[in-house]
Amino acid sequence: MTTNQPAQGAAAAGSGDGAPDARQLRTILIAVSIALMAVIASVTGLNVAQTHLAVEFGASYDTVLWIINVYPLALAALLLPLGAVGDRLGRKPMLIAGLGLFGIANVVAALAPAAEVMIAARAAGGVGAAMIMPITLAVITSTFPDEKRGKAIGVWTGVAGGGGVLGMFLSALLVDVADWRWLFALPVALIIVALSMALRSVPNSRERSAHSFDTIGALLSTIAVVSLIFVLQEGPERGWTALVTLIALGVGLAAALGFVVWERYRRDASLLDVRLFRERGLAGGSITLLVVFGVQAGIAVVLFPFFQAVLGWSGLLSTAAMMPMALMMMLASGLAPHLAARVGSRSTMAAGVTLAGVGLLLMALFVSVDGGYVAILPGMVAMGIGMGLSMTPSTEAITRSLPRGKQGVASALNDITREFGTALGVAMLGALVAAGYRGAMDGRLDGVPPQAADTAREGVANAVEVAAGAGPHAPQIVQAAQQSFVDGWQQAMWAGVVVTGALLVYIALRGPDNATPRAADEAETAESIPAG
Repeated sequence: MTTNQPAQGAAAAGSGDGAPDARQLRTILIAVSIALMAVIASVTGLNVAQTHLAVEFGASYDTVLWIINVYPLALAALLLPLGAVGDRLGRKPMLIAGLGLFGIANVVAALAPAAEVMIAARAAGGVGAAMIMPITLAVITSTFPDEKRGKAIGVWTGVAGGGGVLGMFLSALLVDVADWRWLFALPVALIIVALSMALRSVPNSRERSAHSFDTIGALLSTIAVVSLIFVLQEGPERGWTALVTLIALGVGLAAALGFVVWERYRRDASLLDVRLFRERGLAGGSITLLVVFGVQAGIAVVLFPFFQAVLGWSGLLSTAAMMPMALMMMLASGLAPHLAARVGSRSTMAAGVTLAGVGLLLMALFVSVDGGYVAILPGMVAMGIGMGLSMTPSTEAITRSLPRGKQGVASALNDITREFGTALGVAMLGALVAAGYRGAMDGRLDGVPPQAADTAREGVANAVEVAAGAGPHAPQIVQAAQQSFVDGWQQAMWAGVVVTGALLVYIALRGPDNATPRAADEAETAESIPAG
């Protein structure tokens, strides 16, 4: 038996019956949103400083990748177990501890004298982020009343979806005007604000369980997530058939299967009741988020080389060019609850996925070297709106599928789905663009010296760099690389159109029930009233 026990301190400061009033709810939402922004910004922010890291530490490309990737790896691996721990020990203490650890780790990273210290600090930051991220959503779902929860989740999903681009833009600005080490000032400043607000306003709640903590389930889930995310991150670099990749894949699949078997055995005492995936809400919401975040992350991988190598823009300008999509995503996430209240969650998700597919189609049809930014802007805007509309009802479908005492686990599952989707999208769409680029380059380098041609085939950035010393062949190499990249881009976009089309069919057949959130809340309340 589990019960959700609210704290008596901060909550009592609200209305007379112990529930937070509107002002406190607003403060709580701001606090958890700022904390979430710090976590999300740290996932993407360091990407703009790759060359600076290599020069500062004399690090190889593999070491730089580990500095960047160890943070999201630790974050994804520990989301589920730490979300469950937060449910048991108290969500506010877990949030406060996570904010403290995350802040200290970022200070150490800013002052790191060597790559090894930086990797350790980033890993510690990932642990702190895994303590923060699921709790931010769990605080919303366990604190906000039913009639206001959808709007609050809309704000949360908007920050989660668009925060990465906003964080990357601010990070690129700091790199341009100051120094790469100032990148860590942004999350530290956000953490200080979030910590001061959380201490004063966020109420505590926790699960009272008669069962012991599912340690084996937590260990199996961690091994599975670490191994599978490692495969998706390292597969493109090491090779999909490399021994280490195959070993990690085998370990990850075995741990995932073991987790499912163990959780079915534990049943009521499980970390996550896997039988709940039979329900439309949990399965449909998870699959939708997996695809939507995969497409979003994959598009980012495609857009930055297009802006920088094809259009010749700086890192800061390239990041700013992503802002319309991020802003539309955040705006649509806030509007999604209103639309869902009118037409239903499944219809809202379907509309969002359709718009995202239309955006991919527009970019596949109209992208060109000469068309530039204007040619892809309508597709970016449509994608931003579509992703925003689909994310909020998907997140709400996941959190509604688990009881309030398990909201840390529900939130962690939501976050793991996002992380897997991101890694999968980067790996798959990145591979499609690279394959399309190499295939298109083969017939466009006639007469170019073999060594320069081989370098140009490695990627569009490599082609632009080698062209500088290719003499009369420079225009041919640059033009071939730019057009080949556009060809690879179109191949990836068409793949995205197919995937979103398949997702739309799935939502129509097996998506969450189309009842409006308010109707679902009333039904849930009616079922909870004892007979008589």
